This record gives sequence, structure tokens and C-alpha cells, in this order.
Amino acid sequence: MKTGTVALASWAMATGLLGATAAMAAEDVVIVYDASGSMWGQIDGTAKVQIARDVLSDLVEDWDAGTQLGLVAYGHRNKGDCRDIETLIAPGPLDKKTFIERVNGIRPVGKTPLTAAVQHAAELMVFRDTPATVVLISDGVETCNADPCALSAQLAQQGVQFKAHVVGFDLDSEGQGELACIAENTGGVFVPASNAVELKEALDLIQATMIPAETVSEPEPELLEVALTAPEQVTNGATFEFSWSGTINGQDFLTIVPMGADERTIESHLRAKDNSEGRLTAPGTPGLYELRYVLEEGRRVLASQTIEVVEAEVTVSGPEQVTNGATFEFSWSGTINGQDFLTIVPMGADERTIESHLRAKDNSEGRLTAPGTPGLYELRYVLEEGRRVLASQTIEVVEAEVTVSGPEQVTNGATFEFSWSGTINGQDFLTIVPMGADERTVESHLRAKDNSEGRLTAPGTPGLYELRYVLEEGRRVLASASVEVVEAEIGISGPGTVRAGADVDVTWSSTVNAHDFITIVPAGADAGTVADHIRTRSTIQGRLKAPEQTGLYEIRYVLDEGRVTLASAMLEVVVSNAPIDHGAGLSAPTEATPGSTITVTWTGGGEGADQRITLAGRDQTDFGWISAQKIAAEKSIEITLPNEPGLYEVRFLDLTNQAVLGRSVVEVK
Repeated sequence: MKTGTVALASWAMATGLLGATAAMAAEDVVIVYDASGSMWGQIDGTAKVQIARDVLSDLVEDWDAGTQLGLVAYGHRNKGDCRDIETLIAPGPLDKKTFIERVNGIRPVGKTPLTAAVQHAAELMVFRDTPATVVLISDGVETCNADPCALSAQLAQQGVQFKAHVVGFDLDSEGQGELACIAENTGGVFVPASNAVELKEALDLIQATMIPAETVSEPEPELLEVALTAPEQVTNGATFEFSWSGTINGQDFLTIVPMGADERTIESHLRAKDNSEGRLTAPGTPGLYELRYVLEEGRRVLASQTIEVVEAEVTVSGPEQVTNGATFEFSWSGTINGQDFLTIVPMGADERTIESHLRAKDNSEGRLTAPGTPGLYELRYVLEEGRRVLASQTIEVVEAEVTVSGPEQVTNGATFEFSWSGTINGQDFLTIVPMGADERTVESHLRAKDNSEGRLTAPGTPGLYELRYVLEEGRRVLASASVEVVEAEIGISGPGTVRAGADVDVTWSSTVNAHDFITIVPAGADAGTVADHIRTRSTIQGRLKAPEQTGLYEIRYVLDEGRVTLASAMLEVVVSNAPIDHGAGLSAPTEATPGSTITVTWTGGGEGADQRITLAGRDQTDFGWISAQKIAAEKSIEITLPNEPGLYEVRFLDLTNQAVLGRSVVEVK
């Protein structure tokens, strides 16, 4: 994923709320918002883009209306465009409503041109002539082949007073390392944040860092009185309640910090607002701490109380052995915080490692999925606060025993039945892939669910394949069976010649798959081309419309799977009034007057006992007619035409064999 939000600016300096001088108020704040597509990823069921919106909305509500605030976004208009960077709000007096509406209206779609966005914001603030501070909130690294570390060093060197603070939002350790250099190169600070609460706290901390001590007007200590009431002892990672009296300013902080920490230190905290009680989360590491009431103005501690943070007692209990990829039940005692994790990780993994997991919430039992690779693992209870492991149990993950059984040979594109034993997880895959394909390959497939048998469609290309049982967890292949896919033998036939736009009756020898196509395409069209078509379903015959354009075409049988052409027959499309002969040698005038008599002749014929010359309407069915006469020995008869003008057709029919041996159009006018 990429940045949740990036704020670029001399943030606190432009706000009247911190008592800054007029000179400081002239500096700008520019928020650079990451709208790359990966912002749709989730943390605990909430999209990162929504977390960023909520946190920014809260922060903007806390800022003074005198703040000179701007907004830059990237990745919000075009997918894959590294130049997609736009100034949405130029630095100017803060309009909270407009700012929040603009942020909420951004829809992530693109890449992460992080370096170019920082450069864009710096230029927007005229950083070479005026002080500029960048606050970068990022959940990912540069994806547009640029070097943010090199740029930050360059900006620091060229700027009047350029500084960048960085919040690493839901980054792994490698990603944090890549972004920390931005702060290091410019004299800023780097703070990690893994969720909405920590993101808010990180921004508050950075805001505090940016307040110059010389701009603060110190109040008289004796005029300010605050009292704190809190427990003397709490367990690490637990939330605890406390109260205070004598709120001085709603923007003041209530925070818990290590005993003796610098007066300006702000860690886990909340704002006083108009409350007199609240809840904080105890640090993850046991020891002596102070609960403090800290003035927003000047960051002075007005009241404090010592709190001892002691080690929590938690146990976890699960099976000693599970099969790879299977779900397993376990339990725990003594939930500390509903946001804590229950996770299974490799034995000896770093304490902060979180893999397959669930949140403790208010439960005492749950289910996880075992890793796909056999070995020794640990089931752990991990504090959300500080990511400390409070309890663990060793679990051995062993190889599951599964078998699959299917046909040794199937025709391409056909569906086939198979079975398996020992379903591990209902989300596992049964799939058919080319022999020797990568273990993680999943092509035509179905989920195991609670079944033991199923049906798949064979690939369209003949060759050797594998029917595989693949774990959802880790995509490991647990069992496989070889399947040879052979070419299906199909024959197809049509009339050979047909008039433009006329019906085309087609037959084929057998159906491979009910979803296959019977189609008419131009002769020589690419394999797999499907134009006007019907599905084969369970029949071996059907009817299509001939194209309106004359020329050579092909009637094709095309597999639905892979669009492979299995059979074809040539079809010539002629003009709509052309005579068509299939052995009769039929001849008749092309036009005549209403009610007149015409002479029809023929030279051939069929072998049926009942053969006739018929006169039919142009659009009548093949074996429907206006008049009909049995053929004469002299191979010539006379037909009286209708009085109604229009197009008619003289046909030579072999009724015994149900065949049309010749056609000739006559226009009555």
C-alpha cells in the first residue's frame, strides 16, 4: 500500500492556536494526500483511505482557522500514471468544511509518485525563499522509479529552512527504513503508526515537535491548578480509567509517559476537551510511568501521578499438533485489550511479527488457519500496545494426507468428474494446470468446501496436465494426479451455399461441452473468433442466420474453454436472389407479370419416390408452398404465378429424403 496522507507544511507555525508569532503565521501548510489504489487495503476491517479521512478530519477540526492550509493529491485520476499530481487547494486561510469535502471526494486509483509529490509541494511553498516543513504520512514506498532520500537531502540543502517529519503508516520494517531517511536528511523525526489511533497520536506528536519554544508565552504556574485521579497500578497494554479537575484548555493533553521523561514528551494521550474523565492504554513494557496533565500552550506539565505498569497474566491453550492449512480451535485467558492479537508465527519469530491472526475483542476462544508449510510454530497472545508477546504455546504443523483421483484421459474442453479425500480447509482449491506448473498456479478450479467430489472443465489445448489439491493457506500442492487432455473429434456440416441473410441449418457429430459455440465467421478468421453464434447445449443441430455480405465463410465448432476451433465447414454466401442448386439443375425466369404462366425445367434430381416442383412465398419454410406438382418425365412443367406482386421461389423438393435440391427466385411485378 501507499501513503495514507502526507502533510507538507510549516504546520504549527501557521496556526494561531499555539500562540505563534506573526512571522510564524506567514508559513504555509500543505497536505499531500496519497490516492494510490492500494489505499483501499484494510486494517481491522476498515479501508486505509477511510482511516486517513477520519484522522485528517479530526486534526483539521483542531487547527486554528488562521492556518495557511493547502492540499495536494496524487494517484487520484489515472491508473498507472506517475505524473498524476494535482494541487487541489492552494495554501491559504483554512476553510475546514471545504478541506474535509475535498479530502472525502478523493478516490484512490493510481500509483505512488511520492518523490515527485514532495517536490511539487515544496515548490508550491516556495521553499527556497521561505521556511517549509513537510509532514509525510505514508503506508508505502515510492513506485515511480525515484529516490525520496536523495530528493530530501537536496531540498534540505536548497531550502531556507526545509524540514520533513515522517509517519510510517502500517509499514513493515523494510518500508520504515526506506522512508526514515527523509526525516533524517532534513532534521525531522520518524514515527511508526499501525492503526487509526496511532496515526492520530503520531500526528499530534509531530505537531508538538514543530512548536518552537521561543514563540510560547509562559503562563504564571501559580494561577493554574489541576488535579489527577488514577489507579496506582495497571497491567501492561490494558486500558484504564482516570479523571481530572480544573481543565485549562480543551486542547490540553492527558498522557502517560515513562517516569522522568522530558516535560514536552507526549505518548499515548487524549485531549482534555470539555471532559473530566477518560481512558488511556497502558504501555506494553512494565515499569514506572507518570500520568500527566500537559498544557497545549508551551507543553508544561501541570499535574502528574505515578502509575506502576505490571506484567499481565495471560495464558493460551491450543492443540499440540495440527495439519498444514487446517483451521484449529484454541482459547486464552485474561484478555488485556480487545485490540490485542492472537496469532500463529514461526518458532522464534521476532516479537512484533503478526501473521494469520484475530483480535482478542471480548472473546476467550477462536479459530485460526495453520500455516501451509510444516514445522514448529508458536501460538501467541500479542499486545496491541507495543506488540509485546505475553503468552505463547508451541504447535507442530504436520503435512496433511490428501489424495485426488480423476480420469487418466479427457477430451479438450469437456467437463469431467473427479474426487478427493481428506479435505483440509473448505477454502482449498481443486484445479487443473499444465504439468509442472508453479505450485501457486490456480487455473480452472473449484473450492473444496465440505465436498469430496466435483467437476472441472478440461483445458482447450491438448497436452499433459495435473489435477491438484492446493491449500488456500500458502498455496501449497498437497496431492496431484496426471491427466492427459486429447483432441476431441468433431464433424460439422452445413448447406455449402446460402443466400445472404437466409437461415443456415447446421449439424455436428457430437457435443463436447454445452457451452461451446457454433458460429459463422469470415473464411480464415483467427482461431477462436466467435461472431453470430448459438450454443451447442445438448443438441447436434441448430440454425443460424447467414451474413448479409456475400463471400466465403466458415461454419465452426468452437470450444468455450480456450476458444479452440475443433471443426469447420466452408459456406459460400451469395446474393439474396441468386439461384441455388444442389443437384436439380433447376431453371426458371427471374421475373414475370402477375397471373402469368412460366415454364420451369430441370436436368437432375434426387432418388426419392416423391419429388416435386413447388411455388412458395420467398420467406415460406422449405417444405411449405402455394402450389406443388410432381416431376414429369419430360423434365418440364408450367406454373401459374399469383396475382399479387412480390418475390416468390420455385423449389425442387425431394420429399422422400426431405431435401431441397434447387431454388430459383421469381419476382412478380
